[in-house]
Amino acid sequence: MKVLRFDSVGGASGDMVLASLAALGIDMSQVGAMVAGLGIEPFRIEVEKCSEHGLAGMRVRIVVEKASARERNLSDILTVLEASSLPERTRDVAGRVFRRLAEAEGRVHGKPPEKVHFHEVGAVDSIVDIVGSCCGLVMLGVEGVRFGPLPIGHGMIESEHGVYPSPAPATVELLKGHSVIQVGEPVETVTPTGAALLVTWSEVLPAIGDRGRILSAGYGVGHRAMKSRPNVLRAVLLDTGGEEIAGDECVVLEFNVDDTTPEIIGALQGKLMSSGALDVYFTPVQMKKQRPGTLVTVIARPADSELMLDIIFSESTTFGVRQQVCHRAVLDRRHETVQTVYGQVRIKVGSWRGRVVTRSPEYDDCATCAQNAGVPLKDVYEAAMRAFGSLSQLSS
Repeated sequence: MKVLRFDSVGGASGDMVLASLAALGIDMSQVGAMVAGLGIEPFRIEVEKCSEHGLAGMRVRIVVEKASARERNLSDILTVLEASSLPERTRDVAGRVFRRLAEAEGRVHGKPPEKVHFHEVGAVDSIVDIVGSCCGLVMLGVEGVRFGPLPIGHGMIESEHGVYPSPAPATVELLKGHSVIQVGEPVETVTPTGAALLVTWSEVLPAIGDRGRILSAGYGVGHRAMKSRPNVLRAVLLDTGGEEIAGDECVVLEFNVDDTTPEIIGALQGKLMSSGALDVYFTPVQMKKQRPGTLVTVIARPADSELMLDIIFSESTTFGVRQQVCHRAVLDRRHETVQTVYGQVRIKVGSWRGRVVTRSPEYDDCATCAQNAGVPLKDVYEAAMRAFGSLSQLSS
């Protein structure tokens, strides 16, 4: 399993993340060609080798050939992504970064994510930083991402909305639940774009385990000179080998309700799952005064606990939520696509200590094939399992 580890001395911005991937060997001309397929304003990616405090690294600059005053909102950007020819995984990860950024900006400004105009992030250079970085991540074949504590500066920041304290409010929102270090630099060290990339990647592709063999390393250099430290972001590509027991931490949130309708808690489940919950399930319970009730259990990543609480208190009638952080053991997992007489179906394959122990066809794929072919769902499911069995025999 390939894991990408980011460690920052100077900070993290979109161009520094992109530069660190260039330093790992990603071809920026290829990345530029892929991003140009979005059909946004003309641009070019300039890459230069440089040295920062004796460290050899890469610096990236996005040059927009024809500036535009156009503002884009989340819907605009997601529409452009969906209409592009980018690989599906790249579109998905980039879309998640933009959504996470819109949610953070929305909480800062008191607006729903759909109503947020991105200003700086909607500009062409920021779009190239985000989409280009996601292209590079997919090109590396990375399956897990983690990052160390980020250095936070101080001072004031001028933005489209006015003068804000450093770090920017959206950066603070994005980094809730993550470790930071206060440093003496009177500048913006971590930008919302850089924070959104690292936080979203680490949640979409959680890195399992703490050991790994270093494959390569690269340094992305920022454009601002700092007084006390090199302005670099290091990216280290690791091979974890899949030999250790996979596990991570999750937060379990529970509450009881006996004064609501099934429709409301059903809608709550959908809202929690679409907002990043790992699982949501209901258990019937007997509550006080002989009233039947429901125990709602939500499993989420620790960084998402505040968001889960916001949704629970807004969408349910509960007055309190119990929380506990748990360690969970998880299987290494991958997807394989098999061809059946009804169409293609993805199979989720789980491995334990390097041995395949379970496999399961993806429900959505089976349901789509069943509907298109006019056959029972179980027929597609069984055909997918047979096809996977044949594939396994051929590969063994």
